[in-house]
Amino acid sequence: MMSNTLNNKATRLFIFLGGFFVANALIAELIGVKIFSLEHTLGMPPLDLSIFGIEHLSFNLTVGVLLWPFVFVLTDIINEYYGKRGVQLLSYLTAGLIVYAFAMFFIGIHLVPADFWPQSHISPALPQSEQDNLRALVSDYDAAFKLVFGQGLWIILGSLVAFLLGQIIDVKVFHRVKEITGERWIWLRATGSTLVSQFIDSFVVLFIAFYIGADWSLQLVFAIGVVNYIYKFMMAVVMTPVLYGVHYIIEKYLGDELASTLKQQALASSH
Repeated sequence: MMSNTLNNKATRLFIFLGGFFVANALIAELIGVKIFSLEHTLGMPPLDLSIFGIEHLSFNLTVGVLLWPFVFVLTDIINEYYGKRGVQLLSYLTAGLIVYAFAMFFIGIHLVPADFWPQSHISPALPQSEQDNLRALVSDYDAAFKLVFGQGLWIILGSLVAFLLGQIIDVKVFHRVKEITGERWIWLRATGSTLVSQFIDSFVVLFIAFYIGADWSLQLVFAIGVVNYIYKFMMAVVMTPVLYGVHYIIEKYLGDELASTLKQQALASSH
């Protein structure tokens, strides 16, 4: 029975896509605590934008934005072949696993460290100068652990709500466009649904995490949201060829008949 299930191409594809979907979303949440400068990473000076009266804005982004474009490409691929129910199953599973992960981090943070561990990253075998450099950067491993994994409750809540809301909107826009265009214009339904859902996502997470949770002004929330959305807009366009490439590989793997059957069932089940 199990062997027959795993030998089914549609089932294996769903497990493969679902695994990458969950992994990308979970990793994005975990590494999202770091803020990086896109311009400096690319060797460029900051753009120094002015939006809604907020000066000196540039592309200072959470590292999680590197992975979210892949999550939304996977959303559109899963949507195409497995419909709304497939996306919802993986979205709710992912949200539950993110909550589970942060619950485990919370427990881990409050465990009393072994006596040697807060200094265990400084090897006595290193030259004294290197030991001093490490100690100057991170003097207490346990404190660093708490800072990295102890993300605020409002940030976690904001990202979860924005993720689920973005997924729901992505599914609806995707199938609405597909009903109008049929099998044509993959880029329109995939990129269009991503752009709409990411617009909502960009502002919802900031509103919950920083307007409610950190007393930011609405002016600052909207300004940062616009900067984030500009980046996401560009990435959605850049990822379009990737979307076509993945579609091509999947169609070859499934074969025309099975691929067509899955797409018809996905569309029918999403009404």
